[in-house]
This record gives sequence, structure tokens and C-alpha cells, in this order.
Amino acid sequence: MVNQISDVVSINTEAMKELQKSGQGTGEAFGTVLKESIQQVNKMQKDAGMAIENLAQGKVENVHEAMIAMEKASISFNLMVEVKNRLLAAYEEMMRMQV
Repeated sequence: MVNQISDVVSINTEAMKELQKSGQGTGEAFGTVLKESIQQVNKMQKDAGMAIENLAQGKVENVHEAMIAMEKASISFNLMVEVKNRLLAAYEEMMRMQV
């Protein structure tokens, strides 16, 4: 279970490493990291869907694997939503600033 949680945490860690490699962190690098993170979350969602489907069809006997896949997808999706909320709040705060 710890390994699965560390997989979700590694998404954020890898994204930060990519930004640090790019030096100043240009807009393209941020966009690329964001796109890759969304793709990884999408992949986890699809994997969880397949795990549920396989469990329903009786192809998988280990319920734990399906539950772990579902939790990984849920945690990564919640993280993505929270990042979106924080970015939107930061944007709104910048728009309220007087120049």
C-alpha cells in the first residue's frame, strides 16, 4: 500500500524536477508538466475502470488490487482538482491587484 501511495506522490515530485531542470521555468515547461500530469491522472482513472470491469467480470480474484487502483485514481484526481483550485485562486488574486 505504501508503494501505491508513493506512486501518486512521485507524480508531483517528477513534475517539480522537470521544472527545476528547465532553469527558470518557462511557460512551455509549465504547460508540458501540466499536460503530462493530467495524462497520468487520466491513465490512473482508466486503469481503475479496467480493474473494476475485470472484477465485475470475474477475471480478477484479488479485490485488493482493484481497490488500490481505485484509491490511486481517486487520490490523484483529488490532487489535480486541488492544484486547479489553487491556480485559479492565484490567478483571481493577481487580477484583483491594482497596478
